[in-house]
Amino acid sequence: MADILLGRGDTDVRLLGKYANRHGLIAGATGTGKSVSLMVLAEGFSAMGVPVFLADVKGDLAGLSQAAVVGEKLKPRLERLGLNAFQGQASPVVFWDLFGQKGHPVRTTVSEMGPFLQIGRASCRERVSSPV
Repeated sequence: MADILLGRGDTDVRLLGKYANRHGLIAGATGTGKSVSLMVLAEGFSAMGVPVFLADVKGDLAGLSQAAVVGEKLKPRLERLGLNAFQGQASPVVFWDLFGQKGHPVRTTVSEMGPFLQIGRASCRERVSSPV
């Protein structure tokens, strides 16, 4: 299985695909690269053929659907990192839309969710472990 290049420095940092079957957390203050890190992971998994689901409320990740264009700002950074053969690629993306107007419609009703709601209540689960 392939790997995902996470960062370059004295030593490259890579996520080996065979170890990517765990949970992860990306946390940090504003402007620390959380969205970019998530995009790198999503692109890498997509390139490996692994389906990726991202909830993108603010639209920060929508650019995954477009191939990157090497412009004035990006070119010096790619050269500094030794990524001279960089080719921007679009990832396959399906936008889901609660209203079904600008993307794939997400449809559900309370009656369709009924069994999940009842199971959570009947089993006296803690709120965080209930499916809804």
